[in-house]
Formats: sequence, C-alpha cells, structure tokens
Amino acid sequence: MNSDASPRVSVIIPSYNHERFVGEAIQSVLDQSGPDFEIVITDDGSSDGTVDVIKQFKDPRIRLFCFPQNRGACVAANNCLQQARGEYIAMLSSDDVFLPDKLAKQTAFLDQNQHVGAVLGYPVLIDEQGQDYRGKNEFVQPNRTRFEWLNYFFLRGNCLCHPTALIRKQCYEAVGPYDPRFAQLPDFDFWIRLCLRSDLHILPENLIKFRMSRSQANASAGSFGNQLRSAFQAWKILFHYTSPFVRENAERIFPHFKSLPVPFKTDSFEVRLACMALQRNSQSHKLFALDLLFEQQRSGSLSSREFSQLIASMGVFDLQGFFAGRKGSRFQVAMKRCLQSCLPAKLRSSLRKRLVMVDSWLRE
Repeated sequence: MNSDASPRVSVIIPSYNHERFVGEAIQSVLDQSGPDFEIVITDDGSSDGTVDVIKQFKDPRIRLFCFPQNRGACVAANNCLQQARGEYIAMLSSDDVFLPDKLAKQTAFLDQNQHVGAVLGYPVLIDEQGQDYRGKNEFVQPNRTRFEWLNYFFLRGNCLCHPTALIRKQCYEAVGPYDPRFAQLPDFDFWIRLCLRSDLHILPENLIKFRMSRSQANASAGSFGNQLRSAFQAWKILFHYTSPFVRENAERIFPHFKSLPVPFKTDSFEVRLACMALQRNSQSHKLFALDLLFEQQRSGSLSSREFSQLIASMGVFDLQGFFAGRKGSRFQVAMKRCLQSCLPAKLRSSLRKRLVMVDSWLRE
C-alpha cells in the first residue's frame, strides 16, 4: 500500500500494560487477508514493556502514538480514531486476537449492504493463558432490527462484543467518538447512539479471540467498584432514550408502550418511559425513572403527592440498610470512598432532593 494512500480499513488498538499479549494482537492483524489496512496504536502510558514489544514490529502500516501518562482507554481509542484514515474502523483490544479473514469477510458485507453501519460477529472466549474459557458466552446473539436492539439494550443491557465489529468511519462522524465519562460502559453508550441512526448486523461465525481476564487491571473484571461505577454510568446512558427518535418510534421500540399501565393521572412519554424503566429491577433504571418523574413533578405535570407515593412504593436507595451488617468494616469504608469518587460534590448536591438517603450516608 502507498503510504500516502488511504487504506480501506483502520485497525485501532488502544494499548495499556499488555506486554504479554500485544505482540499476538498485532500479528493477528498483519496476518489478515483481503483489504488494505493500517494499524493505529495509542499506548496509554504503559508502565511495562508494551511499547518495546510494539516497536519490534517494523511494518510501515503500523503507526504508534504514546501518551506519557495514563489517560484512560476511551481517550486512547479516540486518539486512534482521530489519526485513522480508513473508510472502515476495526477496534482491537491489545490483549485480543483477530481470527483469519475477519476483515475480508466484514468489508465484503459492508460493501454489499450500504444501509448497515456496523457488522459484528461472535468471539471465542479465552483465558489469560490463551485456553478456552469455560464460562457462558453471552455474546452469541441473533440478528435484530435497530428498534429491537434499542429495546434489548434498554431492558437487558449490552450483549455485543465490540472487538468483533467493523464500523463505517462515517458512523463515528455522525454519532461522535467514545465518551470518556463512561469509562466502564463506552461500548454500551456507543451502540445505543449508533442504533439511534443506523442498523447493525451480526455475522453468525467466530471472528476473534476475546480474552476474559481475572485481573483487576482489566476494565472487564467484575470488581464491586467496577459494578458500582457501571450502575451509575448506565443510569446516565439511559437518557439517550429521551431523544426525539425514541419519542417518534416508541411503539416500534417498545411494542406495549401505549398499553402499559400508568398509575398516574398524568400520561406522557416521560411517564410511560419511566414506567417502562421500573419494570427492570435495577438501581440504574430506578434512578432513571425517578429522574424523569422528578422533572415531571417539577414542571407541574405530576403532582407532588403522586411523586411522593412513588418514592415510598419503589423501595430504592436504601444504601444504609444495605451496609447495616457491614458497619465499620473495611468493605464499607472502601465502598464509601468508591461512591464519593463516583458522585462528585456538585452531583450529590443536585441529587439531594431526590436521593436524601444516599447523600446523608455519603456525608457521615
């Protein structure tokens, strides 16, 4: 490929402390058949030998950018996007592996299906030793319409494996890059934004090896702190469902939207969406519903009495009760610090009217 020409595909690799794995990741791209490509790597301030391993590759299709300090995976990925010149973008985590012909199969599909914004596939799950991972593979999913995906994301969360995807660069230009505020759930946020504008398609075959790490350094690891941050971020991500597109297509996204029982005199899009959210037994959805109804109450559309009755019936935010059996424990201290880091002072202040129990507990 001429170094001045634009490649068909830009493979972007945000790397961080993956000295053991990054070489295999890069080689799996270099071994791809089909379209011409470039590899754009942004190292996010690795403290191990990751950069040294990358520099051992002398292929001119590789471009490396290094942050002097760790800035977060989203920032590193967005830097790769800014540098990418390809028509299509393939994200690859620095500890994952492309299977043969991944790029060839996906570019062919997007070339033939101009209405599809992104094409994905299945991952083969592996552990840190590269052996088959013996857990459930929730990434094996059927195809759905964009409306069905929006329904699934709202009611059940994310089930797409981002490194399997090939995405049109114009989709990033339309919906924006990864949002660094959602460091735990950047892909979930991105898929919702993408489905508000475009279709997805899943090729029913294995396209990558996806590493399931048990290390706390891996953002996919399920520590309690990560779960808490994920819940907070999911709450804010759900606000994409207040967009004009969802308002206009509510019944296509939620088939029972109009027939959903509404326990209030007020009947509006916001009230119905809140009731839809309350069908999920998750703190994120309850916070989202409460936020919507709070705004309805503040605007006068919902009575104060109805709003108060709702709070009393929801049984949410009892963090004091949750931690009652752990008072004084190291676990409680760690959790309090984690919550304080997730809820800045300004945000706690804005939530005080709605989340009195949370605020009082955080300020003990």
